[in-house]
Amino acid sequence: MTGFDHLDVDGHLLRLFVTVHEEGSVSAAARRLDMAQSAVSHALNRLRRVVGDPLFVKSGRRIVATQHAERLVPQARAVMDGLKALTAAAAFAPAQARLSWTVAANDFQRDLLLPRLYARVVPQVADFRLQVIPSGRPTGDLLREARCDLLISPTPPEGTDIIQKRLFDDRYVCVFDGARRQAPASAADFLAGRHVTVVHPSADPLNFDKALETLGIRRDVVVSVPNFAGLAPFLRGSDLMACVPGRLHPVELRDFSAAPLPPDLLAGSPPGTGALRMYMAWHLRGQHDPAQAWLRGELEAVVRALEDDA
Repeated sequence: MTGFDHLDVDGHLLRLFVTVHEEGSVSAAARRLDMAQSAVSHALNRLRRVVGDPLFVKSGRRIVATQHAERLVPQARAVMDGLKALTAAAAFAPAQARLSWTVAANDFQRDLLLPRLYARVVPQVADFRLQVIPSGRPTGDLLREARCDLLISPTPPEGTDIIQKRLFDDRYVCVFDGARRQAPASAADFLAGRHVTVVHPSADPLNFDKALETLGIRRDVVVSVPNFAGLAPFLRGSDLMACVPGRLHPVELRDFSAAPLPPDLLAGSPPGTGALRMYMAWHLRGQHDPAQAWLRGELEAVVRALEDDA
């Protein structure tokens, strides 16, 4: 026995333990928690004494969890969820709220929605801390393991414990430097041109490219970049074209010309080809959390404002 009382463990200590496990690094956990590295190390040593296990051991430049720590992580998350549920019953008052929210999103939805969400929420609450992480190819584990509170993606994970809700619909458009070329007038013109596209390092190709592949259509992609922000330097001063969600054009590519896809490019294709539907998804444990429900409602208000401005 360790001789320590189980009441020595509190929610802050559990959150620290889970964060170190997720990051695989004491220093990375300290940055995420906005704590000094020495404070994280001290707290971790306190938890080691309580549970009688080293919890993490060095492996190269990282640390790895012991088998006992791996067994403790799900229990720690369950206790944290219980503590959150214990306090959620109180009436939620935004003006007194101090909120911390982690959202997983790739660059399109991040740049389109989250700066507007932050600007909308900050004046309404006592304090708001927003952490944005890349969603990559999203899996349910992002939500199940509490690595994020909300996920925004056109391909949200599925599961009986995952809740999805549509945020908005969009359509792909053709973007180009209007000083160097004209909009493609036909499918033949489109396919004769050279293209730059986005391939996220940890995600699938764009839905648009997958749709073309399904139809047996191959455009001449000569450049691929890891995010939408990388398109502009290749489009500027060249005859290259890019196909991007229409809502992205005024956000990231407003200096370039945009035009609808040639009508005959997708002629005869199934309905919805060339469209993009965006979802938000969250874990069932956050369904009735009043703070999270309020923040999801604020995100939907951001989307409605965008649609009103369109």
